[in-house]
Amino acid sequence: MSAFRSPFMKEFAARGHLHQCTAEAELDALMAKERIAGYIGFDCTAPSLHIGNLTQIMRLRVLQRAGHKPIVVVGGGTTKVGDPSGKDETRQLLNDAAIEANKERHKEIYRRFLKFGDGPTDAIMVDNAEWLDTLQYIPFLRDVGRHFTINRMITMDSVKLRLDREQPLTFLEFNYMIMQSYDFVELYRRYGCRLQMGGSDQWGNIVSGIDLARRTDSAELFGLTSPLITTSSGAKMGKTAAGAVWLSADMLSPYDYWQYWRNVEDADVGRFLRVFTDLPLDEIARLEALKGADVNEAKKVLANEATALCHGRAAADQAAETSRKTFEGDGMSSNLPTIEVPQAEFAAGISVLAAFTRAGLTSSNGDARRQIAGGGLRINDEAVSDEKLTLGQTQLHDGVIKLSLGKKKHVLLKPV
Repeated sequence: MSAFRSPFMKEFAARGHLHQCTAEAELDALMAKERIAGYIGFDCTAPSLHIGNLTQIMRLRVLQRAGHKPIVVVGGGTTKVGDPSGKDETRQLLNDAAIEANKERHKEIYRRFLKFGDGPTDAIMVDNAEWLDTLQYIPFLRDVGRHFTINRMITMDSVKLRLDREQPLTFLEFNYMIMQSYDFVELYRRYGCRLQMGGSDQWGNIVSGIDLARRTDSAELFGLTSPLITTSSGAKMGKTAAGAVWLSADMLSPYDYWQYWRNVEDADVGRFLRVFTDLPLDEIARLEALKGADVNEAKKVLANEATALCHGRAAADQAAETSRKTFEGDGMSSNLPTIEVPQAEFAAGISVLAAFTRAGLTSSNGDARRQIAGGGLRINDEAVSDEKLTLGQTQLHDGVIKLSLGKKKHVLLKPV
């Protein structure tokens, strides 16, 4: 770590981002003496990005903070094919309208984390559909495809793992590596981009792009990968029982986002502070050293800082105050996630099983029954014991009913 000369490589390594690097000494020397452009690509497969994507956005943030130029490549072209890396089955292909809608929503998220503009270190956003959509098949095969051998492609993890598991790999997906490699060359030609970053599962695609640039343009490009982040218990980062931890407020509320970070495992706090916040490393070291109940204070700092980056400081402060009132105050807060129920439906009575499932606290009526049997569900902070209970006027407190799963998940039910 201390051997690095460039501010970027020093911080990149110190924050736990560094996994593999091509020509590490040469890249460090280049970044120490001049500003370079580096990119990461993001496909548009869902309406929102999630915190798995956030790991990569934060790496572009480190790049920008160190005085270099980030390039965000939105994969309007590659999304039409689907990256097979780390997948056991073919992605569901989206139509052009869905890809375009997802792409526009993603742009709002990138702007929260990176400064875009015309300055030398301002980020730029480009769509690889600009060049991929206009390629002619035969000329592309002759000019680019001839530099790739099937022998080498099937040794890459993105292909080899699928074949080892005897899962189908379509010819369409097989082309993804060539398309991503061509992206790197095109970005070098258009923007002088010298660096591609990505998760460790992208290593094969990245080095293929470097090799292609050397063959076609006699260019020296660089690749840098980061470890795929899992929790200390081995679970995939950003996955919960309810699904992905989304970065869009309409898919996951700022309060629930705050709660995700507040409830991470103790052993993950220091690592996540380094990756997902901008806090100085000496402050993170202090927080990481806290023991026992004091670890909760470090978790609150993580939740506050991560939420402020994603949703703004005001939303983070509100989420923290909502949590304080819920867990340390009177047990009720108007800022808790709320589901609205039509007054007529509420007046007819809602079964307790349906209410918890509708609130997203249980996955089904059967799950709700199991939670009741285990003492896991509460209404207005009192345990539910009767699975045939009907919710109505008698449970209303200040116009709402508080539904709780365990001690950490709460939703307000509000008749309107």
